[in-house]
Amino acid sequence: MNIELRHLRYFVAVAEELHFGKAADRLGISQPPLSQQILSLEREIGARLFERSNRRVELTSAGKNFLKEAAEVLERVDAAAVRAERIHRGQVGEVRVGFFGSAPFVEGFQKLVFDFRAEHPDVDLLLEEMPTYQQVDAILDGRLDLGFVRPLQPKPESIQSVEISRERLMVVMRKDHPLAATQGDLSVGDLAGEPMVLYASSIGSGLHQKIVDLCRDSGFAPNVAQAANATPTMMGLVAAGMGVSILPESLKRLSLDGLKFVPLREPKAETAVWLAKRWDDRSFLSRNLFQQASRLKAKASPQGAGAEPADGTGKKGRVRKPR
Repeated sequence: MNIELRHLRYFVAVAEELHFGKAADRLGISQPPLSQQILSLEREIGARLFERSNRRVELTSAGKNFLKEAAEVLERVDAAAVRAERIHRGQVGEVRVGFFGSAPFVEGFQKLVFDFRAEHPDVDLLLEEMPTYQQVDAILDGRLDLGFVRPLQPKPESIQSVEISRERLMVVMRKDHPLAATQGDLSVGDLAGEPMVLYASSIGSGLHQKIVDLCRDSGFAPNVAQAANATPTMMGLVAAGMGVSILPESLKRLSLDGLKFVPLREPKAETAVWLAKRWDDRSFLSRNLFQQASRLKAKASPQGAGAEPADGTGKKGRVRKPR
């Protein structure tokens, strides 16, 4: 059986108008070809669809049943075409985005997620929490499209990134800690010998290595009294007197009663948040969110967004957790 979509469209037009001349006008064709196409359709089906007379056109029982089915087929085809176009334009679909645990407290993260969902209401934004180095492996493997990560050292050549936020690192301590009486800021060297609560190295947090490097630059290895996997746990342990910690300034809004945040004075005592993706990921939605992050950074810093050119390429590699 060789029935084409145009046969169905011609049939539906005649069935709704019950007049070949009006249906032909509606379709933008002349009446003789329309009549021939309807006859061809009836021969393919093996049933009369219309009763014709000089005065009127009526659907047969077979025609009435066929009209319902044909209209549903055309509706599904039209809906599929519209959906395909919207997917192509990035108006529907899904984006899988990773983020480290404290990223939601960063203003840039909040704005990007909020604006993206507002501009793409029919797109599923699937967020998954995981440490920075696990995110990078997931991006390279295709399990994530993008990720909110801490700075990567080293960064794989196949990863493209844009900085969306930069903030000071601060010492977090109990208000009754001797260092809490300090006016102004502190030096990393002031923490030498102090028991410290840090992220566990095993979870692959970018902040863990950053803090270790800061301490080593100041001539000492951190005295890790307790390791933790989550920021609230670290703060609770500091409040319980297990030691001091170093955390980004944005986490002050999560602070517990009895804790004090004091900034570190070293220029290197800062951290950033990047939005990262694969260089070769050309999907519209990933590119759209990445470009949105670039515009956000450009507004904050007139000197540029800090992102690599969008047409770059690189070799695929895999990041390993810092030792």
